Amino acid sequence: MKTSSAVTDTLTKRIRSKEASIGIVGLGYVGLPLAISYADGGFNTIGFDIDAEKTKQINAGQSYIKHIPADTIGRGVRAGKLAATTDFSQIREVDAIILCVPTPLDEHFEPDLSYVVKTIEAIVPYMRANQAISLESTTYPGTTEEELVSRVEAAGLRVGIDAFVIYSPEREDPGNPEFAATNIPKVVGGHTPACLAAGTELYGSVFQKIVPVSSTAVAELTKLLENIYRSVNIGLVNELKLVADSMGIDIWEVIAAASTKPFGFKPFYPGPGLGGHCIPIDPFYLTWKAREFGIHTRFIELAGEINRSMPAHVVRRCADALNTQKKPLNGSRVLLIGLAYKPNVDDDRESPSYELLDRFQAAGSEIDYHDPYVPIIRPSREHAHWAGKESVYWDQNTIAGYDLVVISTWHECLNIDELAQWSQFIVDTRNATATLSADIRLAKTLKA
Repeated sequence: MKTSSAVTDTLTKRIRSKEASIGIVGLGYVGLPLAISYADGGFNTIGFDIDAEKTKQINAGQSYIKHIPADTIGRGVRAGKLAATTDFSQIREVDAIILCVPTPLDEHFEPDLSYVVKTIEAIVPYMRANQAISLESTTYPGTTEEELVSRVEAAGLRVGIDAFVIYSPEREDPGNPEFAATNIPKVVGGHTPACLAAGTELYGSVFQKIVPVSSTAVAELTKLLENIYRSVNIGLVNELKLVADSMGIDIWEVIAAASTKPFGFKPFYPGPGLGGHCIPIDPFYLTWKAREFGIHTRFIELAGEINRSMPAHVVRRCADALNTQKKPLNGSRVLLIGLAYKPNVDDDRESPSYELLDRFQAAGSEIDYHDPYVPIIRPSREHAHWAGKESVYWDQNTIAGYDLVVISTWHECLNIDELAQWSQFIVDTRNATATLSADIRLAKTLKA
């Protein structure tokens, strides 16, 4: 009988010699960059996804994510180091399996682990001894043990002896050129010491710095803390924005002034709500789990309430802006600038712009959007009713035809001077109009 040490040594040798093959399950904004990193690192890498169109594009050396150049995919494909498939039976062929699947919320703001569970159940029948499996999806503490370890062991593999279970939270920041996937420190937790050793070896083969922690639960809570920290601070500054507005004070000027303090202050910025795959979702994973222990996370939940209230605040400010022109919100033509949740990317996951679309439509406005990176709204579970809607043109005739323009996300490729010249009035949630002259701002803009 092989000992855990012998199995770990075998896996370690294969990783160090780059004989190991790596399987990445879920080829989205997290999984695709990770697959490219392993392929660039010299590993035979197989990407798994249920979307046949994604796997087809990868195998053709094409990219479906704006900030990931096709050349980085094609390089791995041409070298024979990167391939993609919808055939999960090929899990048998890899030495390490890394799961990068969505963990959204359901309609009751409770964790939806259906993607994780379905993926694990699709993989486990093809697992074999001497494999490592790692979960990267954001989740509550205990998920790896409850959902992954239990299923691997039910398949007859002894975790820590025959197979190694790891949790290592993703830290991807789409579109941020300062951080490549592999130069962000990688937190790694294992179910057993042997699992941690396997995980450290697996991720240390491509990441520059590994941060080992004592358990998968610690690693899971680490990810939640990182994003709850941001959610709470954004909630604080969003609340301060409401206070500043009522006092006639520009909160953006206040933040800029406070940011000159060289210690004890980190700037966070207000907006129309929270977006992205982490910050709007992660806090609810912890608040849900905390209730199991009889704890009410009041501070976290309050920040969530404030952040979720911001789209309604923006619509109220838009009604105020239209009132100054003696126009009602009902019947007005409104153009939303920016559908992506952050600047300079095509990532529209959990974007507050979708709630703004819904709210303007419910108020009776004729609502359109412009986003050069999201030319058409793709089908999704949350926003199926908007699927197929196209971005309108960026030109004077088009923009001048709207009663109101609302800046929800501002991409650097857009021209604020053109927008100010062409539009009748602008409500700005991102301080994009700060560079305009004072007289234009006074006549044609309102911050929200």
